[in-house]
Amino acid sequence: MSDETTSDRKRSRGLGRGLSALMADVTPEATATASAAPRRPDMHVPIEQIAPNPEQPRRTFGEAQLEELAGSIREKGIIQPLIVREKAGSGTRYEIVAGERRWRAAQIAQLHEVPVIVRDFDDTEVLEVAIIENIQRADLNPVEEAVGYRQLMDRFGHTQERLAEALGKSRSHIANLLRLLNLPAEVQTFLKDGSLSMGHARALVTAEDPLALARKVISGQLSVRETERLARDASDEGAAKAPRPPKAGSEKDADTRALENDLSAAIGMKVSIDHSAGGEAGAVTIRYDDFDGLDAICRLLNGDRQGGSI
Repeated sequence: MSDETTSDRKRSRGLGRGLSALMADVTPEATATASAAPRRPDMHVPIEQIAPNPEQPRRTFGEAQLEELAGSIREKGIIQPLIVREKAGSGTRYEIVAGERRWRAAQIAQLHEVPVIVRDFDDTEVLEVAIIENIQRADLNPVEEAVGYRQLMDRFGHTQERLAEALGKSRSHIANLLRLLNLPAEVQTFLKDGSLSMGHARALVTAEDPLALARKVISGQLSVRETERLARDASDEGAAKAPRPPKAGSEKDADTRALENDLSAAIGMKVSIDHSAGGEAGAVTIRYDDFDGLDAICRLLNGDRQGGSI
């Protein structure tokens, strides 16, 4: 009986708890103000008894931002407690689940102990909460945010709808960000360093040669509207040079285009749907950029991925 109870408790955690339950433990540092009603910590723990999560997906912490946070901590203390779990086999040492930036800044501020909330998270929940916390950060660029959504979908089987509901985002916001991952790595770098805006990048997603267009946009300091026109002109020029055989209805209907966009966002690759003329048959084409993309398609077809994304 006790084994069955333990097993049921195990299943109630992780994905079974739902994103909303995990979200309750992740408070963005941007909201950690006096008006944010900080939560009461379970205890205060010596800073040397706390270690970072080795699986933390965010590996870089800006020195300037840490110094700024340390200054705030010196003045006001740590307003929002860290979320930690006990390290296996130790009742006095803890591992960070959420709040590594606060922990690092506290060391710079020379605090001897920090407020914590202790949670009994398993390894899956720890990773999930770490990704959610990163997504909630105010200084994420669009590519980093998109990668966070992709991780939650690929590792935990969350759908766009589930993410939108739990994270308080619109489904279109998440879908538009996921489409950015279809861009070449160099274009994504332009987006990360601010050379391109989100609006620029969205206009380039469906372009035949987004990298060449991105370089033109940057060198010419083009506006988003000008970028959209440039991408459209490039598409028209490409169609004129390499005309395709005429298709029934020539223009794809809105539902087909929307389905293509949803599939592209769901798997992170460009998807094209083509119906055979005069019939119900057709073809779905998935374009991959490298062998990693091909491996991802193979995993999808083999059913390794849990849960749908559409």
